[in-house]
Amino acid sequence: MFGLFKKDPVEKLRKEHARLLSEAHRLSTVDRARSDEMTAKAAEVEAQLVALQNGSPS
Repeated sequence: MFGLFKKDPVEKLRKEHARLLSEAHRLSTVDRARSDEMTAKAAEVEAQLVALQNGSPS
């Protein structure tokens, strides 16, 4: 019954990934170093997403 309101971890990671890429794109014309940091964070989130979808925890 209480599992009804649980958020899907895959969907949460997808939203975070999209947010990071959007922020990286916005920063790409202003601050290239921060844009690269955001892109690296997005890559880490993507790796977590792939691991979660493959069923291996990490």
